[in-house]
Amino acid sequence: MRILVTGGAGFIGSHLVEKLLAVGHEVVVLDDFNDFYDPRIKHANIAGFAKDVSVCHVDLRESDSVRAVFHREKVDAIAHLAARAGVRPSIQQPRLYYDTNVVGTLHLLEAARVTGVQRFIFASSSSVYGASKAVPFSEDQHLIQTLSPYGATKVGGEFLCSTYSHLYQMRVVALRYFTVYGPRQRPDLAIHQFT
Repeated sequence: MRILVTGGAGFIGSHLVEKLLAVGHEVVVLDDFNDFYDPRIKHANIAGFAKDVSVCHVDLRESDSVRAVFHREKVDAIAHLAARAGVRPSIQQPRLYYDTNVVGTLHLLEAARVTGVQRFIFASSSSVYGASKAVPFSEDQHLIQTLSPYGATKVGGEFLCSTYSHLYQMRVVALRYFTVYGPRQRPDLAIHQFT
């Protein structure tokens, strides 16, 4: 299978790409290598497998560029891990987060629809639970109030994915990550700074 991994040069994405390659899949990495943290870290993340994948330096906010990747690369499935991350920066730059995380997700869903890609994995976040007092959290829990623009953009992405699944019979899975840590994690995360 040929799989597009958005955010494939990031922390989680680079690990997913390695695993997909190890089990015999072809991989296309789409990443904008933005400066949220040092882009050299992302380039280092993919250095070990860059020769084995197609790397597309594309910003999800650019619909035509996203669509061109789909037409050129002919992928069978998408693992959409790219996003502007972090609660605090989203408060300072809500428009950037909306444009990347919501509009960018829409661009991917539309490109998938137009090119007939039916498998779509969406990386969401525990931030969608926001002010919920119900514990433990549940994936079928009603989402009532987010606490940051970041959380709101992840709810928006989930709703778009659900809508495309309903309208176009896409097989969509949303994964709500909590704090993920390990090798190659983002340098701004507390656990990275403590170790």
